[in-house]
Amino acid sequence: MKLIIQMPCYNEEETLTVALDALPKHIDGIDEIEYLIINDGSKDNTAQVARDWGVHYIVNFRRNKGLAQGFLAGLDAAIRNGADIIVNTDADNQYNADDIAKLVQPILEGRTDIVIGARPIDATEHFSPLKKKLQHIGSWAVRKASNTDIPDAPSGFRAYSREAAMRLNVVNEYTYTLETIVQAGRNKIAMDSVPVRTNEDLRPSRLFHSMFGYVKKSMVTILRAFMMYKPLKFFTILGGIVFALGALIGVRFLVYLFMGNGSGHVQSLILCSTLLVIGFQTLVIGLLGDLISANRKILEDVQFRVKKLEYGELAEQTEKMAKTKDCREEHTCTKER
Repeated sequence: MKLIIQMPCYNEEETLTVALDALPKHIDGIDEIEYLIINDGSKDNTAQVARDWGVHYIVNFRRNKGLAQGFLAGLDAAIRNGADIIVNTDADNQYNADDIAKLVQPILEGRTDIVIGARPIDATEHFSPLKKKLQHIGSWAVRKASNTDIPDAPSGFRAYSREAAMRLNVVNEYTYTLETIVQAGRNKIAMDSVPVRTNEDLRPSRLFHSMFGYVKKSMVTILRAFMMYKPLKFFTILGGIVFALGALIGVRFLVYLFMGNGSGHVQSLILCSTLLVIGFQTLVIGLLGDLISANRKILEDVQFRVKKLEYGELAEQTEKMAKTKDCREEHTCTKER
């Protein structure tokens, strides 16, 4: 059983060594542990720090592509190098690395395919009261959209089985945390959560520059994911509200008409007709979206099968390379992107 621990990095030369030093060297049930860094277009010496420390793999972006793309590139590289389990953690040492053993345990036991570390949000002193409240609201919204019971949706401290990692897709450029939960929940991928500990901040968060910006981007991400994976439900609700509002205005016009005052409320009839048409069109959009969603599921299944074939061949090649003492003893298998 091989575990690869990945860290997305952007200008992390000051904190990376601290985070790497804390990573476990042995976990019961794991035969081999390797480390992977995603250098997301860093302008400092992040990649060199990783090489000097001795990480096994470095995925290099020549320019910053964002957390979501870095996360996916890390999963791809980890699977290509034979990972059975992939753990994602932060390069700023936000999460207590000793809890990685706890994070992978449900996967080792075969109970689940994705495990998300739930931070003690209310007990975290450097979280402001507003941030704590927003974290809870955001997690509640993701639970509703994904039909899951994950208590800490924004947590980036996660473990994925090989199969779950091959099934994941992220289309937004902001963050992977929210969309992957909605996707996994709607695709019935087994998910669990375990309580984890956090460390003191080594630097401010770079994911957002203001609380308003974080809330706005998070809500757009949740809404977009819900529209992608449940389009019929979303557009039926939206179109139903518009259609019902138009119908109410139409009833109001008929009441005035029967009372002999219809001529003074022609604008209500126009508004009624407009809303009814918009509502009906929205329902049609929902039906089309549902057909597209069905086709997307077929494409995702095809993609998964192709990945299994491709990664299976690559795993055999990697095993042969290990036997010939090629790539694995270099400790800096840099993958340029």
